[in-house]
Amino acid sequence: MKHVTPLALAVAAALACGHTQAAGFADDASASLQLRNFYFNRDFRDPGAQSKAEEWAQGFIFKAESGYTEGFIGFGVDVYAGLGLKLDSDDQRAGSGLLPNSFGDEGKDSYSEATAAVKARMSNTVLKVGGLMPKLPVVSSGDSRLLPQSFTGASLSVSEIENLDIQAGQLREVNYRNSSNREDIRSTVGGASDRFNFLGGTYAFNSKNTTVGLWRAELQDVYGQNLINLIHNQPVGDWKLGANLAWFDTSDDGNQPLDIDNELTSVTLSAATGAHTFRLGYQYSDGDTAFPYLAETDPYVVNYVQILDFTRANEKSWQARYDINFASLGIPGLSAFTRYVSGDNFDVGGSEGSEWERDIDVSYTVQTGTFKNLAVRWRNAMVRSDATRDIDENRLILSYSFALK
Repeated sequence: MKHVTPLALAVAAALACGHTQAAGFADDASASLQLRNFYFNRDFRDPGAQSKAEEWAQGFIFKAESGYTEGFIGFGVDVYAGLGLKLDSDDQRAGSGLLPNSFGDEGKDSYSEATAAVKARMSNTVLKVGGLMPKLPVVSSGDSRLLPQSFTGASLSVSEIENLDIQAGQLREVNYRNSSNREDIRSTVGGASDRFNFLGGTYAFNSKNTTVGLWRAELQDVYGQNLINLIHNQPVGDWKLGANLAWFDTSDDGNQPLDIDNELTSVTLSAATGAHTFRLGYQYSDGDTAFPYLAETDPYVVNYVQILDFTRANEKSWQARYDINFASLGIPGLSAFTRYVSGDNFDVGGSEGSEWERDIDVSYTVQTGTFKNLAVRWRNAMVRSDATRDIDENRLILSYSFALK
């Protein structure tokens, strides 16, 4: 029997739906196209073979989600396709993560990817098989470059009990953000596998002001990971106070070169009033190895920021962040934040190392008129570290999204 791709499954499901009561399949469908223009400049302040990574690219991101056919079990299809075009690069500046290239070889002029998932819904339970972009505490697909990261696998979402959400699944392959290929799933601390299993869920109570989460994830033959999560939000007068505690316990699950052993604590405290939000973060990566997570995903830790993640073995780090939303000040669509993260207590050549990162992020989305939904984002970062090269970085992102249905 020949290999059946997710896209072929999606087409088969769509054809099958044509012979059923498919009013919901079409009526509840949505489709969008995002144009993403991305300029990336990373200046390596220390001397080295490559003085900077600088590239400019244009991305096209198409997403479509059908509704569900009528009946006791409803069926549907989700589709994603992406196209990346090189606008400017060079052998001596390549390797920004926007394009499928590296320093010394600027690569081809374009790349593309496509995937689809068939889905079935019964009551408040949904099964998806095929292309997935999960956004969960133990695996959150990354979208910090030109095209998003996607996985191939299956997921099950169960929400039959009020305030209780259960998630389970298995991921088999990954399409990294600057690649057209599907391959085994890599860990940030070494090792790869064709199976990443997860099971967990959240329960909200106290008028949904408090949420607890329990999760288990395994990158087969690489690592096993447990997560306990507590989130609380509390209105106090004109203020909204918040706290987010995440504790990970990760251990070795195979015969990889590294004997993975890490406990990571991540704490976020926030206070918001009017246009202003203040945050403090603390993170401690306690173990013989760095905190492991899936490569290019967004880990559920407070000090994973624009460039660094502050998850080295035994690293302690603090963050201070300030956000402002100018809508209440008469400029809707404009927002900004700045943050500073400092980490230390990790080993560098037998000595205690330290590092810091400062970020500035400004976004504006046009609210009305001809260019409504046009968004401009400037991201600036500065890194000084005993463990890596010093970096000054700027990213300029223009995006325009419009609904096709």
